[in-house]
Amino acid sequence: MAKLDLEWLAVFDEVFKTASVSKAAERLGIAQAAASTALIKLRAHFGDPLFSRTGRGMLPTPFAQSIAPSLRAVLDHLEQAQSSRAVFEPAHAQRTFRISMTDISEIVLLPTLLNHIRQVAPGIVLDVEKISTDSARRLQDGDVDLAVGFMPQLDAGFYQQVLFAQNFVCLVALKHPRIVSRLSKAAFGRESHVLIGTSGTGHTIVDKVLERAGVQRKVALRVPSFLGVARIVAETQLIATVPLRYGDMMAQREPVRVLPVPYVLPHYDVKQHWHERFHTDPGNVWLRRTIAQLLGDGRHSATARVK
Repeated sequence: MAKLDLEWLAVFDEVFKTASVSKAAERLGIAQAAASTALIKLRAHFGDPLFSRTGRGMLPTPFAQSIAPSLRAVLDHLEQAQSSRAVFEPAHAQRTFRISMTDISEIVLLPTLLNHIRQVAPGIVLDVEKISTDSARRLQDGDVDLAVGFMPQLDAGFYQQVLFAQNFVCLVALKHPRIVSRLSKAAFGRESHVLIGTSGTGHTIVDKVLERAGVQRKVALRVPSFLGVARIVAETQLIATVPLRYGDMMAQREPVRVLPVPYVLPHYDVKQHWHERFHTDPGNVWLRRTIAQLLGDGRHSATARVK
């Protein structure tokens, strides 16, 4: 038996309701010949004439009358499935979004996002976790809705959008006894540094570039995150190499000075990432658009699928 085309069911339903092939075609927005062809195929599929031409139009056979409720139910289910993709209404939504972020994003980006969401979508809860090597799998499994940070390791099946470009600066104490208005290469090599070991920030770029340039930093302290770095720098004579947005914000909160790195370091893009399984989810779409508008640099770059 040939496969049943769902478009044929719509033709059957309209002929059943209107008793006319021409009216059925008109209501479906198709040519009458196409409706007639669908009816021919339905007859062949079921092995029954289905409709007979009478003075009162195309009337159903007993078999057509017996299957009409079942076919109508199929069409109803399809219409319900189509209408279930409702528009996401943030003002009335009750939903928890899970976002993987770096500790820098928590400091620099999260307060802005949270304040906006509390105003426009008070029923939304943000569940934030640290971005990690496991974030890709969690995005794929749906355990995380979105990841914001630097994730060059993503495979095919993911989408990403650039929010802003980031570069690096150095933080030193405002009252540092030897560094005032500029940081020379000699001072960079002579002074002691605090190193931050965290994923998702592009910070590994610093280590790799300086290593290739033969620059050896005198490491006095290693910390697992950026959360206390500015305070440490403010109260010591250590140097910290940090992303620009973080540095600028910390300079407003702590007695630290932002200075250019005396070596050329590449920029990197901070992106938001999501899996293709949730690319068309209305809530996910709203969250991504909100983040791009609030936290992006205004370019609103197009999304790109990882190949």
